[in-house]
Amino acid sequence: MDEERNSEVRDVNILAQEIGMSFINFEAVFNFYKHNAQELGFGVVKRTTKMTDGKATYVMIACSRHGKMHRTVTNLRPRPSVVKTNCLTRINVVINVDSSCVISKIVLEHNHILSPYKSRFFSCNRVIDPSIKRRLDLNDRTGIRLNKNFNSIAVEAGGYENLTFGENDARNYIEKVRRLRLGEGDGEAICNYFREMQERNGNFFYSIDLDDDSRLRNVFWADARSRTAYECFGDVITFDSTYLTNKYDMPFAPFVGVNHHGQSILLGCGLLSTKDTESFVWLFRNWLSCMSERAPKAIITDQDKAMQNAIARVFPNTRHRWCLWHITKKIPEKLRSYGEYHSMKSVMMDAIYESLTEIEFEEKWKRMIACYALENNQWLSGLYEERHKWIPAYVKDTFWAGMSTTQRSESMNAFFDGYVNSKTSLKQFVEQYESAIKNKAEKEAELDYKSFSSVIPCISRYAFEKQFQDVYTITKFREFQAELKELLHCETSLLSSTGSVYSYQVNEYGDGGKDVPFTVYFDEGTSLVSCICRLFEYKGILCRHSIAVLVHRKLMIVPNSYILTRWRKDVRRRYTRVKTWHKNLGSTAEIYRYEVVCSNMYDIADIAAESDEKCEVALRTLRDLKTKLEYTSSSKGSNDIEYSPIAATPSNGASDDRSNDRRVLSPLPVRSKGRPPSKRKESMTDKVVRRLKMKGNKQ
Repeated sequence: MDEERNSEVRDVNILAQEIGMSFINFEAVFNFYKHNAQELGFGVVKRTTKMTDGKATYVMIACSRHGKMHRTVTNLRPRPSVVKTNCLTRINVVINVDSSCVISKIVLEHNHILSPYKSRFFSCNRVIDPSIKRRLDLNDRTGIRLNKNFNSIAVEAGGYENLTFGENDARNYIEKVRRLRLGEGDGEAICNYFREMQERNGNFFYSIDLDDDSRLRNVFWADARSRTAYECFGDVITFDSTYLTNKYDMPFAPFVGVNHHGQSILLGCGLLSTKDTESFVWLFRNWLSCMSERAPKAIITDQDKAMQNAIARVFPNTRHRWCLWHITKKIPEKLRSYGEYHSMKSVMMDAIYESLTEIEFEEKWKRMIACYALENNQWLSGLYEERHKWIPAYVKDTFWAGMSTTQRSESMNAFFDGYVNSKTSLKQFVEQYESAIKNKAEKEAELDYKSFSSVIPCISRYAFEKQFQDVYTITKFREFQAELKELLHCETSLLSSTGSVYSYQVNEYGDGGKDVPFTVYFDEGTSLVSCICRLFEYKGILCRHSIAVLVHRKLMIVPNSYILTRWRKDVRRRYTRVKTWHKNLGSTAEIYRYEVVCSNMYDIADIAAESDEKCEVALRTLRDLKTKLEYTSSSKGSNDIEYSPIAATPSNGASDDRSNDRRVLSPLPVRSKGRPPSKRKESMTDKVVRRLKMKGNKQ
């Protein structure tokens, strides 16, 4: 486990800073210090300003974590995280009458970890250039959604890490964005695309299943980041195949886990032509091969029989649980015909959710069946026979990372809704999947930064709360605090003791005076605690009842076994170092040169727009340049123009691996009912490509 306990190391370009250094104005000294701070890994902010006759004469530029954190607790409501650590690092600047500035004092006393790799997230470094603002504004007028526009800008920049702003910054500036166009797709195109991805990263995995007519039947793929993330979060997954994504009506079947922030994380996915046992077996076996034959410890799915059969064959030692939500949503359909439906549903939900033990569930269920004469209800009988697969009291002995439904998969499906529609081709879908994954990775990086640079204040004086605050991500520490707050409603009393093991009863008082007793066992020799609610066992968060016993025993530090590595913020996880690849959309040299010239022209336009005089100079110069270029082209030929080489190079394009001569055909599309979605809007990149194609056809 590689922990971030020291500053991250990288090659930095630090400019010397000394007392007495002078600058032409305050903007110059601020940018100078901000540059050094960015290279070292901290943010800066203007903290103190002294004025004389309405003009600033003294300014302090401090570390963004300067200032004291207020520790007073007035209520238990959730509060935002704070970044202040009373860091003393700063420079003092004296501003002279002629606006020149001199550094009068330098303090270098950080009391927190520095991280150059997270510098781009600090507020002082998040800036949207005027040309980007115009681009966002233009696409807003055409009604294009923001996440597509932001992704395209990230692709153009070569990755999120090269941007000077985040998606939220763009969202604050404008809400609608342009959509990124991707190429047409069919069976052969998706094979070529997978080959290209594998050439660029040998850890990219894919498998394609063809029928007897060489038509694409099933597809599975996982990028390098997903495969590496499985090492950390592959113990519990959800799998759902109810999402139709493309014009072939092939269900999208994602394998989804939970990361250290409680976010859904994709661990591979497939597209299936049919949802039968053999298709699922094919998919599961390829996924297992992709993940080095390491099966998950637990999996959540719906009640699909073919899926159950496949899981039993491929994952015989994996704990299989049914999605609780899929079962409870069928209650109206199966029981609404009964006259006492509402009371029946209430009793059934109580048996499902409020039973702490298997015995308690059995008693409640049998009373319900007898009370409402449901002995002949086949649906309920079937559920009871399989109760060990879905009733919480039966499955809480297994770690589920807090999941009880496939809604993780469904939320991942919803995440793709903004990228695909019923007319999306297979190649479009796979490339849009790539953009969606990059967006997910960026959101995880933002939460990593938030947990790294700020903390949630403690609400108590218990040392164990500070113990969790120091190591857990903000999301998971909030979950622990939610349990800690409920101590107000818990009362602890000793029941019995046998040797070093003590048995306690913790009464939890709920709404309406409801009193629920919980039995908690405490081992004095090991300081281990166990509650019948089993919150820690299935969610990995210490429950309020166990905390109550620890407080009763005056145990201020909890054993390390209750601090799970998967929730820690100070662990450097290997998959976060796997970079996602942005494909260069400028597939031709002509488009590439066009984009480079446009990028430089934006800078000229920004300056020219400041005044009429500058605008006139720019227009006159551009007219002269245009004449010169046209004359040079006609007299020498376009290939004879002398120019300075450009640093970057265009993409090499798709791989041409033809080792398999069998031509792959697209699946046969299934015509669906209803009006298809309207044609998507054309982006700026679409227009450039279309114009260049038209120009080429005319020549």
